[in-house]
Amino acid sequence: MTAAIVDDAIRSRMSVRAFLPKAVAREDIEAILDVASRAPSGTNCQPWKVYVLQGASRDALVDKTCAAHDAIRANPELAAQYQEEYDYYPAQWVSPYIDRRRENGWGLYGLLGIGKADKDKMHVQHQRNFRFFDAPVGLMFTVDKVMGRGSLVDYGAFLQNIMVAARGRGLHTCPQAAWNGFSSIILPHIGAGEGEMLVCGMSLGYADPDAPVNTFQTPRVPVADFTRWME
Repeated sequence: MTAAIVDDAIRSRMSVRAFLPKAVAREDIEAILDVASRAPSGTNCQPWKVYVLQGASRDALVDKTCAAHDAIRANPELAAQYQEEYDYYPAQWVSPYIDRRRENGWGLYGLLGIGKADKDKMHVQHQRNFRFFDAPVGLMFTVDKVMGRGSLVDYGAFLQNIMVAARGRGLHTCPQAAWNGFSSIILPHIGAGEGEMLVCGMSLGYADPDAPVNTFQTPRVPVADFTRWME
């Protein structure tokens, strides 16, 4: 193994927002999850639980969630029925994080030709999340509520392993916290236990190389900006 191979898998990872309808072999999915399970976790708790949606189960969840998403737009008061079980984003945004968020959002929408007043187009693009961006495989990740916040740290390592392992097999992913607000729809659909909490969803498949949205590249802060050397 060389550093270049590992680095290339990491650097080529991106949030793909348009997938081909090409099927993903079950053995590839199993191999990805198997190697991803080597992620570290506190006292080796391995808190992850994975639900793989394909075919009819995937399509049914898409239909249910998109219907709820449309209903909220028609009646915003319904949003109170769909709440995240943990705070993924801060209650109050501050710089530099709000600046990066805005740069990301308007950079993507600008590429797609969606202006600040284009509410219809924004709704359609946001709903692409709930269609798994047309990926044939949807993944849902849960954790037992009894676990501490440290398990979400462990989960991050597990999720990154999945995304990097997918790249090693020519596949792409898109991790999605957008699903979290619809856990009341998702958890019963996937048969999760009463004590489980939705962590996030993920799209998995083969990227559409001709989709303009997949040319969107997010910038990264230089190492010097987030590192202090202590000697």
